[in-house]
Amino acid sequence: MPEIKLFPHQDLVLNDTYSNNRVAYYLDMGLGKTFVGSEKLWELNTPYNLVVCQKSKIDDWKEHFENFYPDYHVIIYENQAWDRIPEESILIINYDKAWRRPFLSALSNFTLMLDESQHIKNPSSKRSKFILNLKPKNVILLSGTPTGGKYEELISQVNLLGWNISKDTFMKLYVEREWDERNSGYKVIGYKNVERLKRKLSKHGAVFMKTEEVFDLPKMNHINVRIRNTKHYREFHTHHIIELPDEVIIGDTPASALIHLRQFAGWRNQYKLEKVQDLIESTNDRLIIFYNFKNEFQALREICKKLERPISTVNGDGRDFGAYEESNNSISLIQYQAGATGLNLQKANKIIYFTLPQSSELFEQSKKRIHRIGQDKPCFYYYLLVDGSIEHRIYQQLKLKKNYSDELFEKEEMK
Repeated sequence: MPEIKLFPHQDLVLNDTYSNNRVAYYLDMGLGKTFVGSEKLWELNTPYNLVVCQKSKIDDWKEHFENFYPDYHVIIYENQAWDRIPEESILIINYDKAWRRPFLSALSNFTLMLDESQHIKNPSSKRSKFILNLKPKNVILLSGTPTGGKYEELISQVNLLGWNISKDTFMKLYVEREWDERNSGYKVIGYKNVERLKRKLSKHGAVFMKTEEVFDLPKMNHINVRIRNTKHYREFHTHHIIELPDEVIIGDTPASALIHLRQFAGWRNQYKLEKVQDLIESTNDRLIIFYNFKNEFQALREICKKLERPISTVNGDGRDFGAYEESNNSISLIQYQAGATGLNLQKANKIIYFTLPQSSELFEQSKKRIHRIGQDKPCFYYYLLVDGSIEHRIYQQLKLKKNYSDELFEKEEMK
């Protein structure tokens, strides 16, 4: 079997949490959470182990345990019925199936590991309620973006770590709120007592570590690319309705209006499509392009075909890395939900953001696809922002949430 050789920072994390049976390894992307988490699981040495992860990561976890821990029975749990689960087992299941498998509630004397533990950020969701009602002997949480810039999204995770704090108390102690007359409720405007929060998290086995603390990775260069607005965007923004030659578009709810505004700033903006083509033509290097909507993918694919560039794709229909792996001038079109996490794309050093996500977690994770161990070139990020559009507000919110996340990862200053 392959021998596990941990990096010094991974040994340090495991040594610092050796006495904890409930831990959270909030390690930045590229620092090897998989190895740290699996080594901790092995150290805890319970007869049964349950790994809950995203559907796209199930096969990766199975391969990892089979390669490095062959003494375990590794089982992808679908709906098997057992009189008795074999000891030394690792059951792997995705978040959306876990709460639909009541058999798991009967597990005892087991270690629970949650990969990308931010997926239980909503305490009232069925998946979170189910996981919080399990009775594990040990808990391992893994995430590079545990809060997405919202500290209130830690509540479920800290409860799993054994910090029995209520949502109301957590909000009073750590969240700044003000009354929103328009929506008749409180809205979050900031955070407080952050150093105290970090000390409490550390006491309960949470470790925060950023890549820059460990490795000297190449410089990240962020470039805002201005794009002209269109009369269609301005008309829809003003009236929330517009009649086009082939359809009438109506934004009759705030949510639908926002989606249409994003699309008018995206694939419906001819200037943005022209700029993407210019950027592609400006280099023969590999390029990664992130996008949101299916219509964006279709428009981007047509541009790549016209320019006769090899195309790789990652979206809800599947993954095809052939062109990325084989062609130095390939274009990889990646939909955020399908590919912002878990991919190693350091053969490229340039990302074009055709449109932005609304999730800070996906945004920050997407940057790490190229800025990771093994990258030896400066990284360039091109943000295509339409003048006077909703994209600037989205961009500012993403940066604000990043600032909040970074504050949690910062080392406490010595008094």
